[in-house]
Amino acid sequence: MKAIYFEPFSGAAGDMILGALIDMGASESFVKKHIEAIANVSMSSQKTDKRGIAATNVSIIENSPNNERHFSEIRDIVSSAGLPKIVEENALAVFRIIAEAESAVHGKSLEELHFHETGQDDAIADVVGCCLAFYDLMQNPKTAYNEIICGNINVGGGFVECCHGRLPVPAPATLEILKRGGLSFYADGNRELLTPTGAALLSHFAVPAQMQTSKTVRIGYGAGDADTETPNVLRASLIEYSGCLPLQKDQIDVLETNVDDVTGEVLGNLVENLMASGALDVSVFPIYMKKGRPAHMIKVISKTKDSEMLARQIIRETGSLGVRVMPTKHRLSVKREIVSTAVEFCGKSYEIPFKIARFTDGELITISAEFENCKLIANETGLPLREIIRRAEEIGRQKFS
Repeated sequence: MKAIYFEPFSGAAGDMILGALIDMGASESFVKKHIEAIANVSMSSQKTDKRGIAATNVSIIENSPNNERHFSEIRDIVSSAGLPKIVEENALAVFRIIAEAESAVHGKSLEELHFHETGQDDAIADVVGCCLAFYDLMQNPKTAYNEIICGNINVGGGFVECCHGRLPVPAPATLEILKRGGLSFYADGNRELLTPTGAALLSHFAVPAQMQTSKTVRIGYGAGDADTETPNVLRASLIEYSGCLPLQKDQIDVLETNVDDVTGEVLGNLVENLMASGALDVSVFPIYMKKGRPAHMIKVISKTKDSEMLARQIIRETGSLGVRVMPTKHRLSVKREIVSTAVEFCGKSYEIPFKIARFTDGELITISAEFENCKLIANETGLPLREIIRRAEEIGRQKFS
């Protein structure tokens, strides 16, 4: 098992993360080619000395400054850039993290938000550049990794000047991102060390964890622009360790509420609506409440960013007076994907999607043919449904093992 381990003892910004990844081995030319095509910037990097530590300093210069944008404009720029699909998805997810944090802080919808610092070309280059660097490292067998982890982040202290005036450190949007991402942080210093862009990138890519027993394979240092009392660098290490199980780590919330006056029809409708709204799973359990009243417990698993919206939906549809929200910071799960392949029945080829679960080291755990597709094939061919499923999964296991 390999992991990229970030140590933000001097905070983090987009250019520091990018510098650390390039210093570790990501291709500068690959990143430069793409970000100079997507944003009106010029990128360069050079080695610099930060309190005796040699680090890579990435410089991104805007050719036409002050390009403030709405979220929809940023989304269109990224979506139309012709980036590798996973890079595009990661970049859009990072910008959505920033947008949702700004939305919460300013009390405006995503459509109303006007991005200032984080909407300019250099910020777009930072985000897309980091996503490209992570992607490039994964393509090289020598730098491929199973997960990304992040130690406690030093956010700095004091105040920071921005377009909204003088704000305390961490800036409100940065703090909102840290809250939503579940990253651990502390405050030390008299200047801003963690930017919203840096917080969003770490929040999206990394899970909070401390260094465990491991072997260090590579080290990269990304330099910040300011000179501080401690080395203003972000250290990223590619570490190799023995995991108990090759599982993915992520963060979820568990929502619960008890209701004793809701009909089965309403509960069934609620389950459908919650799943359609982004819940990862919904369960309803029969329980007994005080005075022996029969009731139901509604349990919802959700992404942290969706918890408030789903809780509001539960209250609105059931009349419940409250919903318990229990953050679960270390859910272990297998890697899941949906892939399709052609399977032949009665001389005709049918495209069947398969749900595949693997450990992060690639070992296949389960493979399931999509029920609705198999049902349609059974109806069309007259073959038993269980035979369709059995043969499809047999072929799928041969192909995807």
